[in-house]
Amino acid sequence: MTVSTTIATTAASTAPTKGASLTGADAADQFNMFLKLLTTQMQNQDPLDPMDTSQYTQQLAQYSQIEQSIQQTGLLKDVLARMSSADMTDAAGLIGRTVEFDSKVAALSDGSAARWNWMLPQAPGSVTAEIRDSSGKLVATPTISATGTSGAYSWDGKLPDGSRAPAGAYVLKLTAKDNSGNALSPTTHSLGTVQEVVQRDGELWLGLGGAVSLPLSDLSRISATQG
Repeated sequence: MTVSTTIATTAASTAPTKGASLTGADAADQFNMFLKLLTTQMQNQDPLDPMDTSQYTQQLAQYSQIEQSIQQTGLLKDVLARMSSADMTDAAGLIGRTVEFDSKVAALSDGSAARWNWMLPQAPGSVTAEIRDSSGKLVATPTISATGTSGAYSWDGKLPDGSRAPAGAYVLKLTAKDNSGNALSPTTHSLGTVQEVVQRDGELWLGLGGAVSLPLSDLSRISATQG
């Protein structure tokens, strides 16, 4: 086997294959090896039978495309990282604010009650309420007096036996009927005071009361006042 054939075979083996995943270091190492092999082959080729450069031109084009792709991917990651940091900095301005979420989950902490706002399409004839913990266990059935289409409810965590529920996430479920006994569909939003901003899997979450975190995407209202 000639030097030219050996180098051509080895060079072909270093060429990137379709669908292959290369890091920047891998691509750089293979590209440098390819250039060394190509230079060596050109130096040792038969002047009466020069090498066919079409294959190497194609390989050079492939390496160039990979290099551009790696550079673009790195640039995109940098841009996303900067955007994420900027978003977190902006969201930090919510710390200490009272916010409302499009969620039935509210935070009960040692220092604050679990709070909700609710809305109905019309004034109800009756409303019953259930409060369940994060495991779905029924912990309280408070009495809610509803005379209009909207209202608010605050639960201090007091249980039927007089003890207090532990800090954590709690869900308020309302069942409403009109004066004819027809079911109404309530809309329930939770409220809380933001204590921290956390990033999880590229998404920002707001920590409430030290007990619950809800995604920023569920935010529906921000109070103009603190607390």
